[in-house]
Amino acid sequence: MKASILALFTGFLVGVVFSFLKLPLPAPNVLPGIAGIVGIYLGGQLFVYLMRFLGR
Repeated sequence: MKASILALFTGFLVGVVFSFLKLPLPAPNVLPGIAGIVGIYLGGQLFVYLMRFLGR
């Protein structure tokens, strides 16, 4: 939980700094960004599952 709060705060701070400097935000569009995050998470979970399954 602590890491999630720190990541959220850091992202918020980066967004403020980039907006202040009038730079484009370093983030993808909302839906593709969320899909990418979900894909990364599911890929990581699949890897852990396969390593447990193949390791038995």
